[in-house]
Amino acid sequence: MAFTDLNPDAAQLQTRIERFHVVREDILRQVREVIVGQDEVIDQVLIALFVGGHVLLTGMPGTAKTLMVRTVADALGLVFRRIQFTPDLMPSDITGTDIIEEDTVTGHRKWTFVQGPIFGNIVLADEINRTPPKTQAALLEAMQERSCTVRGHVYQLPAPFFVLATQNPIELEGTYPLPEAQLDRFLFNSILDYLSPEDELKVVDLTTATRTPKIVPVTHAEELLGFQTLVRQVPIAETLARYVVNLVRATRHKSDNAPDFVKKYVSYGGSIRAAQFIVLAAKARALSRKRYHVTYEDITAVAVPVLRHRILLNFHAESERIDTDNILNRLIAAIPQPKG
Repeated sequence: MAFTDLNPDAAQLQTRIERFHVVREDILRQVREVIVGQDEVIDQVLIALFVGGHVLLTGMPGTAKTLMVRTVADALGLVFRRIQFTPDLMPSDITGTDIIEEDTVTGHRKWTFVQGPIFGNIVLADEINRTPPKTQAALLEAMQERSCTVRGHVYQLPAPFFVLATQNPIELEGTYPLPEAQLDRFLFNSILDYLSPEDELKVVDLTTATRTPKIVPVTHAEELLGFQTLVRQVPIAETLARYVVNLVRATRHKSDNAPDFVKKYVSYGGSIRAAQFIVLAAKARALSRKRYHVTYEDITAVAVPVLRHRILLNFHAESERIDTDNILNRLIAAIPQPKG
C-alpha cells in the first residue's frame, strides 16, 4: 500500500516521502563517519526524532553516548544544549531563573528571566542519574508539556524539543535511579553495549588519527516538524493496533491475558502510553524502511526498547536473575501474531 493510493494530493505527498528518505540517509551517513557500530541504537534515536519523543541512552562510560547525541544534533541543524548532571546541580540551573536588573537611566528595578540550557531543540541530559531526584524532576514538565514554569510564569520551549538523556547503569556508585513517572516520558530506553573486536579496532583507528569528520546540517526545525506529521499519516491495520494493545495489557500481572511468568515476575506493567509509543515508533520505522504501512515486524522491533523501562519486576525475578528484556522477549513469543 502506498500513500499515493490514499491521498488525492499524491504528487506532493510523494515528494515529502522522498525528502524524508534523503534526509534520513544523509544523517545516517554522517553519523556513521563518527560512530562505529551501534546501528540499532542510532536507528532508535532517529525514530524518536521523527516521532517527537525522548530517548534514554543507557551504557557504561566510554560507549560514545554523548558523542552520538552531539553528532545527530549537528546533522539535524538544530539548537543543541548540553547539561552535565552532577550531585550539586539545582533545578534553576536547568530551567533558568529570574534576576533583578536595574535600569541605568531611571534607576527602576525589574525582574528579568534568564533562560537556562533547557531552551534548545535538542537537550543532552548527560549522566542524568548522577543528580538527585529533585533536580531530575526539573525535566518532567518540559518533557511532557514542552514548557517550564519559573516563579509562576510558564515559558514555552522551542519546537521541536527533544531530551536525549544518557545514564550509567544504576549499579554504579553515585547514581540515583530515575523515578518511574520520569522514565515513562521517554519513548525508548536504548542500551549501548560494548562493540565487537573489529569495531573497537575501527574506533581506535578513527580516534587516534588527525582526521576529523565535518558534520553538515541536512535539515532544519520546520522540516523536521513536517516529518513528524508525515509519520503520523502512516496507516496501521486494526488487527495490528489491537495486537499492540493486547501486548501491553499482557505486561500487567492482573490482566486476564497475562501469561503465568508475567504474573510470577512482574509487579507493574506498561500503561496506555506504552501502546501509543509502540504504534508511533512502528510507523516511523515503517516509513524509514520505505514502506507506507505498519507490519508485525515493525511492532516487535520497537516493543522491547519502548517497554523495558516501563516494566517493574518483583523480588522473584531479581532472585532468579531474570531481567526485563528476558520477560519481554518471552512475552512477544507468547502473544499470538495477528492474522491478516
